[in-house]
Amino acid sequence: MTTPPDMTLLLEHVRSACRPLPAPHPAYVLFFSCSDGEERASVTIARGTSFDEAWRNGMNAVRNIQRRQSGRHRWLRVDWPTALEASTWAELRDVLSDTKRNYFRLGISLDERFETAFLEQELNANAMLYGGNKNVSAELNEKNFLLYFNTRFPDHQPPEFADEETIYPFASTGALFDGTTVYPLHPSGLNAGRRVIDKLDVGQVTSLIYDASEFLARQVGPDGRFIYGYHPCFDREIGTYNTLRHASTTYAMIEAYELTCTPLLREAIGNSISCLTRDLIVHALLPNGRIAAFLVEADNEIKLGGNAVAILALAKYASVFDDDRHDELMERLASGICFMQDEKTGAFRHVLTFPSLETRQEFRTIYYEGEAVFALMRLYDQLRDERWLNAVELAFGHFIRNDHARHHDHWLAYCANELTRHRPEEGYYRFAIDNIADHLDFVANRITTFPTLLELMMATRQILTRLKIDGRFPDLLNRIDPHRFERALEKRAHYMLNGHFWPEMAMFMRNPRKVLGSFFIRHHAFRVRIDDVEHYLSGYVAYLRYLHEQESTEDASHDVSGRSER
Repeated sequence: MTTPPDMTLLLEHVRSACRPLPAPHPAYVLFFSCSDGEERASVTIARGTSFDEAWRNGMNAVRNIQRRQSGRHRWLRVDWPTALEASTWAELRDVLSDTKRNYFRLGISLDERFETAFLEQELNANAMLYGGNKNVSAELNEKNFLLYFNTRFPDHQPPEFADEETIYPFASTGALFDGTTVYPLHPSGLNAGRRVIDKLDVGQVTSLIYDASEFLARQVGPDGRFIYGYHPCFDREIGTYNTLRHASTTYAMIEAYELTCTPLLREAIGNSISCLTRDLIVHALLPNGRIAAFLVEADNEIKLGGNAVAILALAKYASVFDDDRHDELMERLASGICFMQDEKTGAFRHVLTFPSLETRQEFRTIYYEGEAVFALMRLYDQLRDERWLNAVELAFGHFIRNDHARHHDHWLAYCANELTRHRPEEGYYRFAIDNIADHLDFVANRITTFPTLLELMMATRQILTRLKIDGRFPDLLNRIDPHRFERALEKRAHYMLNGHFWPEMAMFMRNPRKVLGSFFIRHHAFRVRIDDVEHYLSGYVAYLRYLHEQESTEDASHDVSGRSER
């Protein structure tokens, strides 16, 4: 049987890259994974003494699978082993105990002939090596392993997982074909299984922003509430809700809308804002006689960060859509923040109880304080009321005295960037530098995608640019090697691609269509939650503006060069 013309590109790519395995293994082993986007990929193992034989066997299976599939996508992924060695279940358990959960990046064959074998993506997408969120390391989950084994290989004897039983972990590489383009995939390692992208350019980052923001828009119902998230391995919705994350996700969606201007996103933003102002924010009389507003959770918690991100969403909405109807509401939310601030020290109470407004928790997370001061700065930008700037400066005195820079908080970087625009003082600049100076190795090398690190870098980069233009504090600039800073920034922006649900990753989940184009947290079993997506989105929005700045600088440089030559 011949290969269809539209598969020729894939065939030639795989043929040129695939190498035979040593005996006693089959010379050629190819994993064919196909999905229509509606259901988990069907995987077939094709073996042969020659490449052509293995390819022919695989294509026969693919045709049979595609006849049963009805979805609109036609994703075909082909992987092949590149290295393997014999091991045992006991040795695997030892390796897993030293591996971060969901970060085991090899496939496993249960026999030397590859009759029963699993790609790394199959193992992780079916939680076969996941022992639950209480275990920080990977763990052999025998129940999930057998569930998927019996689905894939109903006619084979399941493993008994005996310590001495031989297995064959293997490294692999592959390619995805979407019907038009062949995408080479990274080989085994931290980037394993997703497409190779050598350089992030404007088009690529714009596409990421479009896909992620449209995903978020699809999560907003007519009542303005989000589907909070999914556990995609088994297509389970996360049943809880968080009003703080409702507001902060809306803020990120408006950031994206500035760049994409899509009708679906605009409608979702409008519904979400309506829900926020109508259903989630309450009003209360303060002891000083002022009326304040508070974002309230379902359990009657008032979080400092909740008021903050509500202001951020409303201020961004006012700016982008030229709409001032929420100005009074934002001031009342800001009054709520100031009610939670100590007038002498600048410190904040973190959680109150509604309606009593009594303190429930003095401290919960460092992020609340950064969110609070960033929101007050954005409100000051909007309304120019000195109360909000004074509250920020009071808080920054507290941050500096208590060395909050050691937390490397991206929200504080956002605020420091805004504050130094209006108050370009050495102490505030020094805080911003302290917030990143000893953190660059962590930014560059952290094994998790940690999207807030890109936000931290992008906000700090703006501060560094302002410092350089200011010129008064060269000693502060000298504390950061600009080339090292840029390398860490670029490395983080590229590494975050490993958290995107590309087709080649989504296809192994229970319902690929639901999570396609979103972002996930690998060590939380590939969890997709609106706030997870939000932080990737905000980071890439800032990164895209940075790319546009670079293009503008290069264009200006070329213009100057051209004029001088003439």
